[in-house]
Amino acid sequence: MHKIKIIIAFFSFSCLFAQKESVSNEFEITKNISFLDSIKATFTDHNTSNCIDERWLAELTNEDIFEEIYEDINEIEADSLVSYELSTDLLKERLKILDSKTPFHIEYNPILENVIKSYLNRRKTSFERLMAISEYYFPMFEEHLSKYDVPLEIKYLAIVESALNPKARSRVGATGLWQFMYPTGKQFNLEVNSYVDERYDPLKATEAACQYLSSLYKIFGDWSMVLASYNAGPGNVSKAIRRSGGSQNYWNIRKNLPRETANYVPAFFATMYMYEFQKEHKFEPRKANLTYFETDTIVIKKRMTFKDISDLLDISVDEIEFLNPIYKLSVIPFQSDKAHYLRLPKSKIGSFVSNEDKIYAYIDHLDTKREKTFIPENTDNESSYATNLRYHKIRSGESLGLIAQKYGVSVSNLRKWNRIRGNNIIAGKKLKIYSNVKVSSTNSKKSSKSTNSQSYRVKKGDSLYLIAKKFPGISADDIKKWNDIRGNNIKPGMILNING
Repeated sequence: MHKIKIIIAFFSFSCLFAQKESVSNEFEITKNISFLDSIKATFTDHNTSNCIDERWLAELTNEDIFEEIYEDINEIEADSLVSYELSTDLLKERLKILDSKTPFHIEYNPILENVIKSYLNRRKTSFERLMAISEYYFPMFEEHLSKYDVPLEIKYLAIVESALNPKARSRVGATGLWQFMYPTGKQFNLEVNSYVDERYDPLKATEAACQYLSSLYKIFGDWSMVLASYNAGPGNVSKAIRRSGGSQNYWNIRKNLPRETANYVPAFFATMYMYEFQKEHKFEPRKANLTYFETDTIVIKKRMTFKDISDLLDISVDEIEFLNPIYKLSVIPFQSDKAHYLRLPKSKIGSFVSNEDKIYAYIDHLDTKREKTFIPENTDNESSYATNLRYHKIRSGESLGLIAQKYGVSVSNLRKWNRIRGNNIIAGKKLKIYSNVKVSSTNSKKSSKSTNSQSYRVKKGDSLYLIAKKFPGISADDIKKWNDIRGNNIKPGMILNING
């Protein structure tokens, strides 16, 4: 019997798009299988594997390292001697190797030595974690950096900026992997609104960072100065150059830079050193189980929540949030004039594409289940009713509720159009009415009945007053009139005619 029910549900789904209004009834005839499960059971190549491991996801979103890096740049005493078993001569040799491999001018400096040794002393575990996380992001960074002819080593800047946390936010409001402030983000077309903050989007923010870094290089022509200006702003770097007698060497202007920037560039070079000589220092990073290139995007055609996507594709909300940090409210909005994308592991994108019509049918189904907002009639612009203006002569025994039902309007509109307070009206006077409802001019009892007539079964404890309250615009007197009731006597089980 259970199998028969499932077959019925599957057959019903094949008619889903021809008659959407009947879908929910077809699927909900069985208690043992939900509407959602019925849809998922018909998915093509539905796959629940290849998601980000929970422990790995926790590592990718961990904020501890960001706090450590942020603290180091702001608090580290780079001029203080640090002890570590790394000879100055060996460090000089390695820095020369770095200098020959990159477009950065890397030279030995005691300050840089102190920062490197401080990292080796205090942050080895953090860098092992960062080296694992960077396997997820670095391939994407390198693709964009090469597109703009920006040195590939700039990828290490995202570590100094955000510790590779796409949701990182500094105490001054800088946001995302590349820590854009709001004005700079807007300058490079990163949209920020109630639903979306593109500074959080790894792809768009990386594109903007490449453009910004390229523009800074055109100003200074030196990548160390570019790094300093990325942190402090080109205006502060220009002032430091002037105060240093026009020097174009970072180490010579460092003393005239803000404290954070004075530590920022050494932190970048120290980070580069950690990565380039990780084997020599016996770093043991974990292996990433997913890279950015193993994810893909699809344009969303309807408003969807992360919960909807999670239910449909068997992927955790946490993973969706990590892959789509751009969406501030865990909702992907829909705009006809602007595309919004969903990023998922490629296997999940495959499931989405293969079952797109069914997914959107489910979203439509959910929409029918949501409580709709009651929109009152337009009462502010009487001119919109002008062609339908009529007058009603009040008869003895009529109430505002009865008249409103007769013309298909609300009691509040009747009051507003005729400047009536309360419910008192006088027989013989005329009421102004704006309505499209055709009303018979006969005087019979039937003529006052609404075409929306309905019935109500009296329950124990009901009174005419309580019943009238259930139907807006109707009074107890109306119910008595429509049902030939004298006095207030009603009994449980009675069927009352409502609306005439």
